[in-house]
Amino acid sequence: MKSERRIFLDSLKLAGRISKMLCLRQVCLLTLRRYQARALCSDVLLSQINGCTHEDEVFNLVGRNKARLSEKHVGIALNMLWQLQKKRPFLSRTSDYVRNHSQFLTLCILAENKVEFMEDEVIVDNLYSILRLNVEDHVSLTKVLVTEAWKRLERLSLPCLSKFALCLYKQHRHFSPIIGQVAHIVDMKLDSIQDIRILSVLMISISEVITESFRDRLLHKAEQLLEEEHEVHFNYARRILQFLQNVKLRYHPVLEKCNRIFLKSASHLDIHSISHIFGLYEQLGFGSAEFCLIAKQLLSEAIDDYYDPETFAKLFFSLGPLAGPKVRERLLITAVNMAEEFSSHQILMILKTMRKMKCRNSHLLKKMTSVLHRYLDSYHVLQLVKLTQYLVVLHCQDVELFAKLKMLLLGYLKSSVIPADTAAVIRVLAMLPSFQVEEIIINKAAAVLPQCSLHHLNCIATALVKWNHHGQFHWQNSSELCAKLLQKLNDCAFQRLQKANSLNLLLEELPYVNGEWFEEVLNEQTLAMCQHLIDQITWANVLPLSFFLIKSEHRCPALFDRIASVTVENIDKILTSEIYFILFLFSALNYDPPDNEEFFKSCIQHLTSNLSHLENYHLVLLGHVLAMAGYFPPVLITTIFNVSFLSKLDAQLKVLPDMVKQRVHSSLMKLNRAVCLECPEFHIPWFHGPYCQRVFHNSMSQINPQRQHIHRMLTEILGGSHYSRVSVLTPYYYEIDFECVLDVNKKPLSYMAQNIALGGVGEIPLRHDFKDEGRKALPPGAQRIALEFLDSKAFSKDYSRHLKGEPAMKKRHLEMLGYRVVQIPHFEWNSMVLSTKSEQLEYLRQQLYGIQ
Repeated sequence: MKSERRIFLDSLKLAGRISKMLCLRQVCLLTLRRYQARALCSDVLLSQINGCTHEDEVFNLVGRNKARLSEKHVGIALNMLWQLQKKRPFLSRTSDYVRNHSQFLTLCILAENKVEFMEDEVIVDNLYSILRLNVEDHVSLTKVLVTEAWKRLERLSLPCLSKFALCLYKQHRHFSPIIGQVAHIVDMKLDSIQDIRILSVLMISISEVITESFRDRLLHKAEQLLEEEHEVHFNYARRILQFLQNVKLRYHPVLEKCNRIFLKSASHLDIHSISHIFGLYEQLGFGSAEFCLIAKQLLSEAIDDYYDPETFAKLFFSLGPLAGPKVRERLLITAVNMAEEFSSHQILMILKTMRKMKCRNSHLLKKMTSVLHRYLDSYHVLQLVKLTQYLVVLHCQDVELFAKLKMLLLGYLKSSVIPADTAAVIRVLAMLPSFQVEEIIINKAAAVLPQCSLHHLNCIATALVKWNHHGQFHWQNSSELCAKLLQKLNDCAFQRLQKANSLNLLLEELPYVNGEWFEEVLNEQTLAMCQHLIDQITWANVLPLSFFLIKSEHRCPALFDRIASVTVENIDKILTSEIYFILFLFSALNYDPPDNEEFFKSCIQHLTSNLSHLENYHLVLLGHVLAMAGYFPPVLITTIFNVSFLSKLDAQLKVLPDMVKQRVHSSLMKLNRAVCLECPEFHIPWFHGPYCQRVFHNSMSQINPQRQHIHRMLTEILGGSHYSRVSVLTPYYYEIDFECVLDVNKKPLSYMAQNIALGGVGEIPLRHDFKDEGRKALPPGAQRIALEFLDSKAFSKDYSRHLKGEPAMKKRHLEMLGYRVVQIPHFEWNSMVLSTKSEQLEYLRQQLYGIQ
């Protein structure tokens, strides 16, 4: 017993001695570090390393002084090697030469051996330097430095922590346990971070491992720091955008703040920065006409400076969609000449930009496809999907290339276990010309259906419907298999909807769902589910909900009323740009909420006090939407119809996509017309006559059979073709299907008697203004009739089939022009009630003469 006690006591004494020795070792290390730090000021070798102007000078010093090099010397030498590389243009850097030099290996070995003696900042600086010199992650020094920094993670200063986090991010350790620990430290210390540079680096580094609430806290902090700091480097703002892209969030307050920083820093932006910003804007669905204008000017002035494949590909991507005809032609010619030098990624970038530019340059397309053959095997599955989409849209005629793409896509499909990839491949296979569907596709689709989101189900359904419609199933019982698969697909979609218990999660899936299948099968069920989750509507999700309702074209009073009340209650929290889309929903679908006046008044007041936050073309679109609902805020109208404003608008339109450009032109014309008709007190002149003439001249076409049939019946009712006109242009260039004039006794007046030339059926007689011969004064008591046939586009798609805002405004304006407007809805004209000619004649007669 005594011997056991003695052994136990001896063990305790030994443990105590070991503990004292370890403590003494730490004290010695700390003392040594402090001594070395004090000695730095008089260290000649350190001064020599800092004074080097070329890598060889650094390596000569290392070779001559191996025995004298401390951990501080090693750290300064590695940092100097990176700083010398950093000073050179990207394409002139010699990282390969540095990494392969024998003295660089010496430095790495010395650093690895002295890592325990290094200060925290030196360890992180060394890791950063060797990563920037493109040293592989598996090199032992990299592993040792990461491990040592991990051990000291809790005590790293915030600047040091952000630099270490950036190193981990560059190593693609996005889900590493270390990143999780970094995120925890940031969470604890977030309130103490006051430097946007440190915060921006930490944000992108931990973006993959954070919760939604933590994400919102980070964005709030970033927004606060961006607001407080007067001068923010554009790189910090770019990192914030990268964070938004990583977390797949389009948060407009931060986006707009970052955009303002880019505009202020325009003179410091190079092609790499501009292309990166454009890429992030594209992925985040954000656009800035002002940034486009500045980028266009900067890149056009320096177009001759970009002669290597990498920078030219970025130039083509950034400038191509903005360029005028001459610059565009230069870009295309250079791309043809440089085609053989492009990498696989650069070819994808060029083809993507060609699609965006709607470029049909067959010579360039042939060059790109000829080079593509050698790169096909290097693309991963989603790159192949995008490549196929680009080639189909660009009308590529390379049959051999499409055959190879089909083979590769089918190969990926057979081995794919990811539902998103499977759906994407099936959808793009349906785009291939003359594609013969194989049974493996049906079996693969059936296997992944239960795991698919609504977006992926929509992709598969679209492909199946197309194949079935074009008869591309050629094996036995193929139609039966397709029908069963579609039924299973519908069931999976219904089940997914029924299980939805979060409106936010449902709205995340809906932007990517469209087409005939969704409209016919799921639209009503989705609306019903949104109504079921109506209590979850908040100011934060009214925008995506409004997007969905605009797309669905359904008037759902419960949802509309809830959106209106939430908007009014939270008007100060909702962004100015978001208010436009909410107003568009109510105006376009012609819906008045219970407190209609209060709703529009709140929105207009919020908008007019924040007009400076919107770009010129946004103001035009906003003005048109408000005019549709009958609102004309004086501040907005006088701002738009101003020479200076319109000049800036013209400049912006030059860099906008064609579809947006056409929409803005059309909206400005409609707003000009509405102001002239409804608000003459503004004294705004009508200046869109020439524009309207060009539009109608370019869109002249024969009237459709339905309208021809109505015209024949109208001729029969009135007593001759000379009593009516077809496709008439009114003052302010409204086009109406048929026009006739009834006198005070409701007898038709002949146009021949009024010396009015008749246009043939389908002709569009262009009028320069409303004072021409077609608008002669009518006899007392006579009335001009505008008869309009309204197809399905004029009505909402729900059971109410309510008249939309645009045709309602047209009716209002035609009445102001002196017409009695007769609208013939397609669902009445094509109904069983009017199935015979006599019934149709009687219906037209009642409408024409106002008989109840």
